[in-house]
Amino acid sequence: MRAFQVATFGEKPALAELAAPVPQAGEVLLEISACGLNFADLLMANGTYQDTPHPPFTLGMEVCGTVIAQGAGVEEPAVGTRVAVFGGQGGLAEKGVFPAALCRCVPDTMSDETAAGFMVAYGTSHLALTRRAQLQSGENLLVLGAAGGVGLTAVEIGKAMGATVIAVARGADKLAVAKQAGADHLIDSETDDIKTAVKALGGADVVYDPVGGEAFKAALGACNREARVIVIGFASGDVPQIPANILLVKNITVIGFYWGGYLGFQPKALTDSLAELMAWHAEGRLKPHVSHILRLDQAENALELMRSRKSTGKVVVTP
Repeated sequence: MRAFQVATFGEKPALAELAAPVPQAGEVLLEISACGLNFADLLMANGTYQDTPHPPFTLGMEVCGTVIAQGAGVEEPAVGTRVAVFGGQGGLAEKGVFPAALCRCVPDTMSDETAAGFMVAYGTSHLALTRRAQLQSGENLLVLGAAGGVGLTAVEIGKAMGATVIAVARGADKLAVAKQAGADHLIDSETDDIKTAVKALGGADVVYDPVGGEAFKAALGACNREARVIVIGFASGDVPQIPANILLVKNITVIGFYWGGYLGFQPKALTDSLAELMAWHAEGRLKPHVSHILRLDQAENALELMRSRKSTGKVVVTP
């Protein structure tokens, strides 16, 4: 089979011919139909992600595929079942082995491409806004990077939870995507002063930040009293230092959030969240946005779309 592998840190990942893996106890072998890319894949390729495996390894954190073999002790999902799974790696390939317990059946109403890019982006925003930030209806939700893979889902879920959503993105085209997802107010990070614009809209009660850098600092300055700031990631490449005096004066809470971390200490939180999200999708409440679908031999181009910030929503690779 073909797989898009990191052989050594510092070198570009490349397609490799490998023997098809064999599922061990508790695992299933999937014929992969689609793999959703995440910003973390870029970090993992460079060896800078918090859960980076030792090379060689295959990139691709989340997939949709069909079960073609089961390891010892596995009864479900059955052979022939279409599932989505967050495996952390191994998705940019024609086949892959994944823990059976993490697989979720994909409803007929959801395409392979949608399912492959659904779990991390929607799961991140849903758990961050419900469990961690406890976003309330009527509050002002400020979403930075609002047209990106996770940011766009935060706009959509925040709106579904009854918040007033203020979306920050770069340029008119990306803001139009955020508007379509339900954003009430739009701020162009290229031309607008984020802090001034947000304060003019009543300030932020909750900040959703996958960007970091100067945008984080501006958002912090626009927070209302008792605001909650959710730190999702640092797509800008700049991890900001937080001035504690601002937190003190306004009683602001800064909340760290790592979706994948729940696999290790409370996986039920993830499965319950995804079950609710799947139900929302089936009801037509969520409309996932996939901006690009590329072939496996174009995987490097797919990563570059994210690296250069030319994508909106999800980028998906199909073998």
